[in-house]
Amino acid sequence: MQELTIATSNPHKVDEISAVLGPLGIRCIPLGRADIPEPEEDGATFEENARIKARAYASALGRVVLADDSGLEVDALGGAPGVHSARYAGIGATREERDRANNMKLLAALSNVPDAQRTARFVCVLSIARPDGRIVAESRGTFDGIIGRAPRGSNGFGYDPLLVLEDGRTSAELSPDEKNARSHRGNALRLILPQLRG
Repeated sequence: MQELTIATSNPHKVDEISAVLGPLGIRCIPLGRADIPEPEEDGATFEENARIKARAYASALGRVVLADDSGLEVDALGGAPGVHSARYAGIGATREERDRANNMKLLAALSNVPDAQRTARFVCVLSIARPDGRIVAESRGTFDGIIGRAPRGSNGFGYDPLLVLEDGRTSAELSPDEKNARSHRGNALRLILPQLRG
């Protein structure tokens, strides 16, 4: 497999995926098509949503497609926001506005939760589909930490400024290379590689 279309409109995700797969000779192509209707992500799990996206875009494009569904699971909130992570607050016209609103809603929901009970993890599920709808590879990666009391760091996106790692830094305080080496998406990519080689 020398070329993969990445089914996302998020350029940060394309960059992270390209950073891991590019050195292996796999060219990652952004979706870049506004005329393809976005499939409804109505699955109850990250796996179901990743498959929905991979199959829909692979069929529409006639190409092999890698889709990602990812989000944040917070133990004190019963796993929320989970599959609803990107739209948790339900407001914001731009990605930056949505991220800020989501972070503020999460901090408010955890305002009375002690630090020891603020455990959480990023989850990323990758699914690769062929145009006939066949899923040819799938993986799941996680990235654990606790939810901090305030956002810190300027790298990354989404909830990165809130996930505090065991070394005391947030995910948004890691360099791109450090994040790819440790993150949920990096872990999922490394787990899917043997399937691609096979």
